[in-house]
Amino acid sequence: MSKNYNVGIIGYSWAATAHIGAINATAQGQVTAIWSSRALDARELSERHGCAIKVHSSLEAMLADPDIHVVDITSYPDQHGEQFCLAARHRKHVIIEKPLAVEWPQVLQMKKAVAEAGIRTCVCFECRYSSQFLGTKAVIDGGLVGRLHYGEIDYYHGIGPWYGQYGWNIKKDMGGSALLTAGCHALDALLWCMNDEVVEVSSYGVKSKSRHFEPYEYPTTTSTLLKFKSGKVGKCAAVIDCLQPYYFHTHLVGSLGSLLDNKIYSEKLKGMVKTKWSTLETHLIDSGDVKDHPYQPQFQAFVDAVKAGKKMPLTDLDTALESHRVAFAADLSAEKGRPVKMSELK
Repeated sequence: MSKNYNVGIIGYSWAATAHIGAINATAQGQVTAIWSSRALDARELSERHGCAIKVHSSLEAMLADPDIHVVDITSYPDQHGEQFCLAARHRKHVIIEKPLAVEWPQVLQMKKAVAEAGIRTCVCFECRYSSQFLGTKAVIDGGLVGRLHYGEIDYYHGIGPWYGQYGWNIKKDMGGSALLTAGCHALDALLWCMNDEVVEVSSYGVKSKSRHFEPYEYPTTTSTLLKFKSGKVGKCAAVIDCLQPYYFHTHLVGSLGSLLDNKIYSEKLKGMVKTKWSTLETHLIDSGDVKDHPYQPQFQAFVDAVKAGKKMPLTDLDTALESHRVAFAADLSAEKGRPVKMSELK
């Protein structure tokens, strides 16, 4: 069965290997081309992924191909901004891995490029499409925990030399910060759940003494406090130097109850025991491996939006831009040693 949208992959990385299968599993999308700075064998890639893939040595040539409708950027973070803007100039719809860029001015250039090109975008904050957070948001929106006034969502994942990305992730001009390179998933989930405007952040950073994390050029743990416009308070820790199993800690506190990971207590549910949590039977975010990420439902929502000529729900560029703005403000706070108002980042 033919599909509507041919997708060209920019950068054949760890993430790309997961994206290809998820894109091909959508009803409308199929990967037909890859550009990489490394030499690749088209026949081997086609056999590996079960689809006909053309390998390009020129990014311009792939983007100029009228048969390519969507590009998926999975390259190094410091290349994202330039490649995104180039794709937009070629009027390609864009899927892009986080972070959008490692510098805030680049993100603003990307926003401008989208406005000028009128393209559709999908940013890989795929946690919003996870069973855990779809369930969590349903509980919040259903009023079972009342009005939230405090929330903390934290990212614990030791990204040491046992990970392929370690070689470039240790560099500040590529990884950016603990929050940008990985903790942004937790920050984005927190902002979605709290559903309020951030007005000020205060962040602190520290670095592990473990030999595994010594090569990092930036603090490998940060903790950020967030003040929301309505008075709500939040906290997000980004810990990429921990020696422990992966953990996406979630604790949301409201006027009628609380959520702790996949557990709930609610005064609104009659018969609950105050001294015990009840379990929500849902799959937790418990792995940093991209093969476990919910890309397929996210990419399906994206191609559906492209077909309908609408903005993608949950993870379009405008939504992701706000999460990045808070992340950059937090990193500025940690660097300057003072609170930062969101108005400082235009």
